[in-house]
Amino acid sequence: MTAPLQEIDGPDGAIGRPKKVTVIGAGIAGLVTAYELERLGHHVQVIEGSRDIGGRIHTHRFPGGGAAGPFAELGAMRIPAGHRLTMHYIAELGLQNQVCEFRTLFSDDAAYLPSSSGYLRVRDAHETLVDEFAAGLPNRHYRDNTLLFGAWLDASIRAIAPRQFYAELHDEIGAELLNLVDHIDLAPYRCGSAGNRIDLHAFFADHPQVRSLCPPRLERFLDDVLDETSSTIVRLRNGMDTLPRRLASRIRGKISTGQEVVGIDVRDDEVVLRIRQGVRTFTRSCDYVVCTIPFTVLRRMQLTGFDQDKLDIVHQTKYWPATKIAFHCREAFWEKDGISGGASFTGGHVRQTYYPPADGDPALGAVLLASYTIGPDADALGRLSETERNAVVSRELSVMHPELSRPGMVLGVAGRAWGARRWSWGAATVRWGQEAALREAERRAAARPQKGLFFAGEHCSSKPAWIEGAIESAIDAAHEIEWYEPRASRVFAAARTSRADGSA
Repeated sequence: MTAPLQEIDGPDGAIGRPKKVTVIGAGIAGLVTAYELERLGHHVQVIEGSRDIGGRIHTHRFPGGGAAGPFAELGAMRIPAGHRLTMHYIAELGLQNQVCEFRTLFSDDAAYLPSSSGYLRVRDAHETLVDEFAAGLPNRHYRDNTLLFGAWLDASIRAIAPRQFYAELHDEIGAELLNLVDHIDLAPYRCGSAGNRIDLHAFFADHPQVRSLCPPRLERFLDDVLDETSSTIVRLRNGMDTLPRRLASRIRGKISTGQEVVGIDVRDDEVVLRIRQGVRTFTRSCDYVVCTIPFTVLRRMQLTGFDQDKLDIVHQTKYWPATKIAFHCREAFWEKDGISGGASFTGGHVRQTYYPPADGDPALGAVLLASYTIGPDADALGRLSETERNAVVSRELSVMHPELSRPGMVLGVAGRAWGARRWSWGAATVRWGQEAALREAERRAAARPQKGLFFAGEHCSSKPAWIEGAIESAIDAAHEIEWYEPRASRVFAAARTSRADGSA
């Protein structure tokens, strides 16, 4: 299991001579790589194509309130408490006092979800969900708790998966899974104010044998469903961007923004980068390079010196887009509707709507994460112009929340379509639907170095799409560089040994 480098190598200080390393990308993977390599005694510089650090951690702060004003997480917004590497760095960087609860989908009884008869409150949805779920089963002779389990699992998958992906997975929650669950006492897992929901995360934690018998296509997706609906997810109170900014402040080497790498040439004894800065393009010869940018960006570059297997994984790795749209509202009107946090499954183009806590000055308003979509659903919104996109979300969400239509309620709008952003061309690697062996083979291929060029990023990890994966891969890359010996050095050492032995 990956661990922070001080837990692996002992005292700080490079093994052998200190190395000079250039890190491409100032997202969380690039910053952790630089941080750990410096702690080991190496010299590091970081170059970033955009004008910002943090990568796909992006906290948008609405004008008018300064640092204490309302903000929206347009990138990563939550951390499962079980992600020990992420929690380790939060503690090491002195951010423990920023950790607080993240309330997730269906965690508030007053939140909404759609049904064939219109929007229902979470607290009132169980009967309709069970009836609609049972209607699709060939055999309905299951215990009531089993049907409740199946109905909430189906609702969770429907809320998190893109519509097309859900349609393909819907039949996976069938007789085999329900037959197994039907023999288990589900009473301890009933939750909610009226005990009309099932705590799926607790159930699967207590019954790993059920998890292991899930269809292979459902396995990895179920992991994310359980993470996203867990009651032990946290956030950083002052914004997720405090994590990369605190990391950057601890790095001694230079972090240069506005330097876009447009070509990489891997040679036996160096890696040559072609860099565009404004209207000027220049080359830089590097001893070692760690590339942490998404493969969607990398494959648009001129790449030479890569072997064919590496080029194949760079071009074949699949990324899903994500689109987030946040409304700066005059007031937290949802609180008058009885909603204190969490999220609704809205359906339509909007998909998910989150109600961040209004921690600041009420006079500065509150933020509604009006729409969070992934996959093809995000593409559908991303293809619209910003004006069209905002209008679609406002129109659909006003059906559930008519307060949005009141004059002056929406003070501002901010959004990000990650699938159309040139620094990412996607939100995250998603390996849903793949069996474990294939996922691991792709991870190894993505992380495999090319001579002095190393790779990190969530796409190189066992936890794609999470901050944890980016950190895991960064630690792995730093560890590989620490122990890497260039081919020329190995040849020289072998020759020296041969002479000492008196052999040819």
